[in-house]
Amino acid sequence: MHKWRSRIIILIITVLFLSGCGYNTIQRNEEAVFKAWGDLESQLQRRADLIPNLVAVVKGYAAHEKETLEAVIEARARATSVQLSAESLSDPEAVAKFQAAQGALSSTLARLMVVVERYPDLKANQNFRDLQHQLEGTENRISVARQRYNKAVENFNFSIRKFPNSLTNSMILHLERKEYFKADESAKEVPKVEF
Repeated sequence: MHKWRSRIIILIITVLFLSGCGYNTIQRNEEAVFKAWGDLESQLQRRADLIPNLVAVVKGYAAHEKETLEAVIEARARATSVQLSAESLSDPEAVAKFQAAQGALSSTLARLMVVVERYPDLKANQNFRDLQHQLEGTENRISVARQRYNKAVENFNFSIRKFPNSLTNSMILHLERKEYFKADESAKEVPKVEF
């Protein structure tokens, strides 16, 4: 009878300990990071898919702006060639390389929009306006997806550091903190406006 009672008490203590150890919370938070990353990748792919159409329309109006158009095409190729898997989200170097490629693409797209300003007929073209609106919407979606990804990373990183989850992580899971999606270095510079 005494053995039975001690086993039940040990079982109850074990169940209570395991229910508060954070194992499931950590797993859920890591999955949220992976989902947020997938959503961000989806929006980046949408942008990459729109760019060839945008370039083709601009090409028709601004054939002599070959250098800018080629820069956009090259930046898109570089951005789509740099892949970052969900498993690499803990590697700061891999995340930085991915962000640099995406930042270069954003920069060349901004240069393309400056070229477009020189062609009033192009701005009036319905196809171009539709593509431009889609691209602007995509850039907004990318911004929201980055914010959601960073929030998921914040939740995950905190969940593996707080007690008692930190014990569960250090003894069982061994998960590393995930990297935030940071602003491109060029985004820190104040843009110059010249008339």
